[in-house]
Amino acid sequence: MTISVHDIAVCSWSLRPNGMQDLATKVRQLGLEHVQLMLLDLLQLDDKRKYEQLGHLRTSGIRFTGGMMSFPEEDYTTIDAIHRTGGFLPDESWPLRKRLSIEGAKLARELGMRLIGTHVGFVPPKADPKYGVMLGRVRELAAAFGEQGIDLLMETGQERADELFKFLHDLAAANVFINFDPANMILYGAGNPIDAIRTLGRFIHHVHVKDATASGKPGVEWGEEAPFGTGQVNPRLFLGALRDAGYTGPLAIEREAGNDRMGDVRIAIESLRKATSEC
Repeated sequence: MTISVHDIAVCSWSLRPNGMQDLATKVRQLGLEHVQLMLLDLLQLDDKRKYEQLGHLRTSGIRFTGGMMSFPEEDYTTIDAIHRTGGFLPDESWPLRKRLSIEGAKLARELGMRLIGTHVGFVPPKADPKYGVMLGRVRELAAAFGEQGIDLLMETGQERADELFKFLHDLAAANVFINFDPANMILYGAGNPIDAIRTLGRFIHHVHVKDATASGKPGVEWGEEAPFGTGQVNPRLFLGALRDAGYTGPLAIEREAGNDRMGDVRIAIESLRKATSEC
């Protein structure tokens, strides 16, 4: 499915599939063919089960917009908890997460992908000694990904857009870009997503379609996720800002809350169609 210039995809984890056959069935029921695939699920399988699931993927007709990596023991119960446990910053988790990320890049190449998105973790303030640690770890993985022909995409939300822009400038890695998620900006209390697109535009290489409403204590307590088009992300302004930034890539619908994921993805598709007709 294409809306305007964008291939419309769904994030595999949003559909909570029971294996790759079930994923393919649900994607077809939505009228889609593009998927951003969670790689960790496959990496954690034993060799026999992994071979079986990869076989289902290869015969499914699914086309990939890219991969996604998350990590064991990341705790999203509160903003403070994910600040402490997320991404590449916790020293005790770094060796395993580095290994999983490199394995993910090899699997992505095997599946014909060209990018992997992930939350690298909260980037410390520039004056913090850990800022240099984060730069070093992202550079190290970017180099390893580059050997596989894979781009590393940092997902938005955990920092304000101007802070992320400065980090990318200091990083100076040719294959590190942005997976832009407008809802995360709201959920984390990290700023206005439309303004963020204007700041980060040239770095945006993949986009999530997700919506949310802000909490009464932004940056301290989570906002609330909502089906796209029913929260505080204005779909018309969102698509217009992406157009103005020159982004013509895929739009991957992500839904991580609610009990009717298929229905909510359909709401997102209709919201995109309506917004496109209004742009």
